[in-house]
Amino acid sequence: MSLRAGLDHAAVIQAAAELADTKGWDSLTLAALAEHLNIRAPSLYNHVAGLEGLRRDLAVLGYRELGACLARATIGKARDEAVFALANAYRAFARQHPGLYVAASRAPDPTNQEAQTAAGEVVEIVVAVLAAYGLRGDAAIHTTRALRSALHGFVMLEANAGFGIPLDLDESFRQMVQLFLLGLQQQTHT
Repeated sequence: MSLRAGLDHAAVIQAAAELADTKGWDSLTLAALAEHLNIRAPSLYNHVAGLEGLRRDLAVLGYRELGACLARATIGKARDEAVFALANAYRAFARQHPGLYVAASRAPDPTNQEAQTAAGEVVEIVVAVLAAYGLRGDAAIHTTRALRSALHGFVMLEANAGFGIPLDLDESFRQMVQLFLLGLQQQTHT
């Protein structure tokens, strides 16, 4: 195995994302990525700053792709329709990109401006959706955290076969979002 011609940072990160999505976040190692790319593991250091750097770069990609997914889903929608669209897009992203989802589920490194910006854009999308309910400032952030917690809990339970009762998961998800909206409406009296 030797350094592949045309291999660059973006191609390495994309290959790592594919590997994390298919094999699992915890299975992502430099050795596994090198094998996937048909190169020697030390060659990866030409493109990433070790496993930690690779994971940081994957987090940025995850934030960006999640943000793009949420933005596409919510454009032109408002209030409950926008929240349902956002929730469904969030769940779809977690299902389609389980490795990237894990990478993007952690708070961004406070010393990494690129990660801070990309993660901040995801938060801005949610805050913009919630603005239709009159939420601003700290109230919008608290509500964003509550929504994220509900969605994250559901998608992680679903991904880890945490729902054992044979009942329609799509309906459970819909009802969870509806309950969130009822609480939101009660809180904001709108």
